[in-house]
Order: sequence, then C-alpha cells, then structure tokens
Amino acid sequence: MKYNNKTIIARYNNNENLSFLFFWGHQPNKDGSVGKSCFSQWWKASFEIDGITYPTAEHYMMASKAKVFNDEETLQEILSVSTPHQVKKLGRKVKNFSPKAWDQHKFEIVVKANHAKFSQNKDLKEFLLNTKDRIIVEASPVDSIWGIGMAADNPNVTNPELWKGHNLLGYALMEVRDLLNKNS
Repeated sequence: MKYNNKTIIARYNNNENLSFLFFWGHQPNKDGSVGKSCFSQWWKASFEIDGITYPTAEHYMMASKAKVFNDEETLQEILSVSTPHQVKKLGRKVKNFSPKAWDQHKFEIVVKANHAKFSQNKDLKEFLLNTKDRIIVEASPVDSIWGIGMAADNPNVTNPELWKGHNLLGYALMEVRDLLNKNS
C-alpha cells in the first residue's frame, strides 16, 4: 500500500501544502454530470473483470469476499442482485468469514475494482485524473475503515492526525490514479 495515514501525517508535519478532496455519497450531480460522488463504491458504473460485468465496485468487492471464503451460494446471490445496498447486506452473510484473512485481501480487491471501473468509463477516468495529486478522502462519519470516521464539515478534517479512520478507499483511488497515469 503506497498511501496511508502515516505517510500523509508525515507530509502534514513537514508543512507540505496538502490539497484534500473530500467525498461521501453516491448520487450524481443534479445536472447529471460526474462529480466527486463517483468515488463511492456504490456509484453506478458498469465494468468487466474476468468476463463478468459488475454494476458497481461494491458488487465486485462483495463477490470477491465470497470467493475468498469459498462461499459459492452467497457469490451467486451477489451476482444476481442489482443494488449495492443488497450486495452489502449479502456481503455481511458470507460464510466462513475471517476478519484477519479479509484484511489480507480487501485493499487489493478494491484497487482492482476501481481500476476496472475508472479505466473502462472514460468520463470517470477523466474526472479521477483531473484530481492531479490531491489527497482523496472519504469523509464518511460512519466508516472508520474505508473512510476517516468524520464528515467533511468537521473542523478537524484537514488535520490527518485527528482523523478517526484509515481512509482505505481514498488511498485505493489514489493508487488507481497512479496506475492510470502510468499507463496513459
């Protein structure tokens, strides 16, 4: 993992001029244009991996979770539902789940899903690449694993030392951005 809170905090403490891009939610802009909500795992943007089309990155993540734990039954259910909300619920029912084992796989799975999502959807790719070197942050007050455990309007949000979460989704998106830039 190239990016993490430790490296961002070090840059912050070195008085680097950090530019954050905070996002949370998965709804498109009112005019229908792509905005920062496209960074959500729940954003509807189909992509294909290994011959299977996934409607959202959440679908791929939860399908992969079922595969990691050899739960074919839940995998088939995940592949048959249309909404990320349904998929998330099914992901919580994966049999033989082990948090320790999942921790070894989850980040790379989310990077792979988002690489496919952004590389196969031109407007999304353009939006991600246009973030340049900004630090992408999921400002979710309810998620301290994939987000920072605080909302964008929190007065401490620009101090990574005070984040209450790991921001794994933000860092995965930054790694995807690096991969897309490398391959451009």
